[in-house]
Amino acid sequence: MNALDEELSSRLKDIREEGLYRELRRIDSAQGPHIEMDGKPFLNFSSNDYLGLANDPALKEAATEAVKKFGAGAGSSRLLGGSLTPHHILDETVATFKGTAAALCFSSGYAAAAGAICALLNSNDVIAVDKLVHACIVDAARLSGAKMRVFGHNNLNDLEKILRWADQRHASPSLSQTDRRPRTLIVTESIFSMDGDRAPLREMVRLKEQFGAWLMVDEAHATGLYGKSRRGLAEECVVDKQIEIQMGTLGKAFGSAGGYICGSRPLIDYLINRARPFIFSTAPVPAAAAAAAAGVRLVQSKTGEERRSQLWANVAALSRYVESEGSAIIPMMIGEEGKATQIASSLMDQGIFIPAVRFPTVGRGEARLRVTMTAAHSRADVEQLLAALRALNLVNKT
Repeated sequence: MNALDEELSSRLKDIREEGLYRELRRIDSAQGPHIEMDGKPFLNFSSNDYLGLANDPALKEAATEAVKKFGAGAGSSRLLGGSLTPHHILDETVATFKGTAAALCFSSGYAAAAGAICALLNSNDVIAVDKLVHACIVDAARLSGAKMRVFGHNNLNDLEKILRWADQRHASPSLSQTDRRPRTLIVTESIFSMDGDRAPLREMVRLKEQFGAWLMVDEAHATGLYGKSRRGLAEECVVDKQIEIQMGTLGKAFGSAGGYICGSRPLIDYLINRARPFIFSTAPVPAAAAAAAAGVRLVQSKTGEERRSQLWANVAALSRYVESEGSAIIPMMIGEEGKATQIASSLMDQGIFIPAVRFPTVGRGEARLRVTMTAAHSRADVEQLLAALRALNLVNKT
């Protein structure tokens, strides 16, 4: 064993002793409410495929046709080797769906966050992020070089203090001599990925307008599920037109893969020229782009509305027995990491797949089971889950 392997083996030992060791689990079936691992069937409550589109025939057909016409790979970045038609169709489809002037799709939500934040900000700027935002936003904030300030989760008083401080900072003589005016960017999720609760978007819009800040909202876990046109929580709160940068993913309710940024035409043109993950990455495969566009169209259809209704019916059935914030994400707080992994293992023994979520995904001592409901689950699936949870004394017997 060489020096590198010795060091890494020691680190892995520490991870195991802390109850934080992770490993890949091979699934030998399509993504869905019922999956197969090691030849055994499991009821899956861990997927973000909220509307059950990942294995939908319409998406598979769109992907297949794209492969036939455009091949398996994109060949290069969109700026280097030419931009394939499926990528243009996806950008246009997402923009139309979100009601914005333009959109730009990335290989992942992580790349979208890094591309947008790092392109828009530099060391003269300030970025204010909610304490519980996704890791991709935190990493992007650090990479941008901007002064990062973290406000308490959904704490508007904290946010207002940061915005006042940023205003005073931007007025300093040293910054007034820079090439451009220093800016403040606020970043939040609309539906938070680990707790399933909502950001106070109306109040955040009011604060950002009061202080002349920009607002970026990640609708990854809300797009397709909220709002009259299913555009997300911002639409439901009637503030979508007042948010400068809307972000989301194509791998959750839309059933495919990738991420996107929506907004004005100047915003998207600027990202095409300055977003490094877009400029320097080979474009997503044509099949993924075509499937995502099909997913966006399906979400807007009558079938999409029917699936959303089924999802909320399933959420309501479980929420009668488990405390919920009213989203498709239903966390069951356990606390200690080792106990959470033991409970997850016990559920697997009963044929239920819900991996334990532990540090660093959540804070230390805040381990949980993160139950995610989808439209593809049947009422029998929900009842089977409840029976398993009752057997472990995690919900009421009645």
